[in-house]
Amino acid sequence: MSQADILFEVRGRLGLITLNRPKALNALTTEMCVALRGQLGKWAGDKAIDAVVIQGAGDRAFCAGGDVVALYESGKAGTADWREFFASEYRADAAVYHFPKPYIALIDGITMGGGVGVSVHGSHRIATERTVFAMPETGLGLFPDVGGSYFLPRLPGQTGMYLGLTGYRAKAADAIHLGVANGYVPSERLEALVVRLASVQLPNAKAVDAIVGEFAADPGDPPVAAHRALIDRFFTGPGVEAILMQLLAHGSDWARAQHDTLLRMSPTSLKVAFRQLSEGAGLEFDDCMRMEFRMINRVMAGHDFYEGVRAIIIDKDKTPRWQPAGLEDVSAADVDAYFAGLDELELDLRT
Repeated sequence: MSQADILFEVRGRLGLITLNRPKALNALTTEMCVALRGQLGKWAGDKAIDAVVIQGAGDRAFCAGGDVVALYESGKAGTADWREFFASEYRADAAVYHFPKPYIALIDGITMGGGVGVSVHGSHRIATERTVFAMPETGLGLFPDVGGSYFLPRLPGQTGMYLGLTGYRAKAADAIHLGVANGYVPSERLEALVVRLASVQLPNAKAVDAIVGEFAADPGDPPVAAHRALIDRFFTGPGVEAILMQLLAHGSDWARAQHDTLLRMSPTSLKVAFRQLSEGAGLEFDDCMRMEFRMINRVMAGHDFYEGVRAIIIDKDKTPRWQPAGLEDVSAADVDAYFAGLDELELDLRT
């Protein structure tokens, strides 16, 4: 890691974190995750720090995720780099979730995958007109990780299942409506917001709320709201096949579009994600992270992640050849295997 990949500074009583890889859309590396977790640990016990702000460098992305091509290459080569990355990333996500002070994420621009993990679990998530929030993993042969097991089932109605299966890209108004963001500030006012936060004491979350309110604006109407009744009606039930059947039977343009979107995703990923989100609804955060680590170990030993990255990112032909190719060929036993214990490889969130 270049020392410039993630920056830490103190302004007044505010700790400021900058993800500083703008050319890579601020994608996370193992070293960045380790450094983030370590710094949060220090600031958690520092009485001179009232709150933390995290932001991304540049004007395109807060954080577009992890470096999936590097993970692809590590898995193909048989090295342990991918396992070290996910363990470090999940520990960083847990550090955000457990951080005892206000944690203010400025999700300005693309916020996907790993970027979601280091933002959505904090107390304050500030969207802008440039926000694009998504969990697109099922289209890459993955599943919505970084704590998706925990936060997605806790979104309103069935919207979490909808986001997790379809990879829907939520802009600011949708992010506010869904609860993945809880504030909207125009991007041109973010720097002034940070200056204001750094100029006063911030004894609690309400003090942060008051200051964010000084800079807040109206994000407009959320497009997803028009489909909430159908999302809650269709994205539930015994499994993915039932969701597809209901969408097809409804026959509206919106329902057909969701049906077609799901058919493009990895069948294995869809079934695994459905089970993951169903189970996550009843689990505590740390248990969700341990479950996801079991799952990612099975993903990296399989086929679809490598095929998804090849088709979408490397070759860009956008025609992944999933194995199995159909939902009917993904058995209950296949899905069960993703959730089995790892023995000595279980994730330890304390190390």
